[in-house]
Amino acid sequence: MINKYQRLFHREQEESSFWPSFTDLLTSVLLCFILIFIIMMVIKSFQIQEMKKTIDQIMGVRVGLIEDLNKKFSDDAGIEIDEKTGALLFNTDILFEYDSAVLKPEAFTFLDEFVPAYLDVLLEEGYEAYISEIIIEGHADKDGSYLYNMELSQQRAYSVAEYILSSQFPYKNIQEHLQAKLTVNGKSFTDGRTDEGGNYNGQASRRVEFKFRLKDQEILEKTRELLGN
Repeated sequence: MINKYQRLFHREQEESSFWPSFTDLLTSVLLCFILIFIIMMVIKSFQIQEMKKTIDQIMGVRVGLIEDLNKKFSDDAGIEIDEKTGALLFNTDILFEYDSAVLKPEAFTFLDEFVPAYLDVLLEEGYEAYISEIIIEGHADKDGSYLYNMELSQQRAYSVAEYILSSQFPYKNIQEHLQAKLTVNGKSFTDGRTDEGGNYNGQASRRVEFKFRLKDQEILEKTRELLGN
């Protein structure tokens, strides 16, 4: 009988000693997880700070480019600057007859003056490394079908690119830079313009734009939004 009670007592002792040990183990594991979590959060915080610095640096390049383009072209009467994107816009009447993709004779003089001045800013030391694309973009009005105006806007942008990359263009030294970065787009009438009263303006909608795109610009902008800045 004594042995029976002794065995029962020993079993209770073993069970009572097991649960504190198991609780201590769980506590240790939990502390390890907490420690790992804290370390990961600290590392993440450093990564976010570095990411913000990189984003601010690249976005600062865009601001600097827009400021320099403004200084260069703000006094030119036929050229408009988009303050948000840095795109330079000019009415296609400067370059083309209505409903034509053939450059006017005076268009060559305009491009001979405009393109080198534009690239002087974009390919300047400190900017060139950040530029992924230089885009010539044609836009049309709503006269005619979407496909017709798509072809017209594309042909107009192509005509500009074709000339500035041709043997007739006097500034051969910049053609190599252009070939590495230049793309040509046509937008038909999808991005029409309005007058001060908010009414559609067909003449203003017929235009050619010179635009730049920074490396990883879209990703950086989206990342910045996610970071809440």
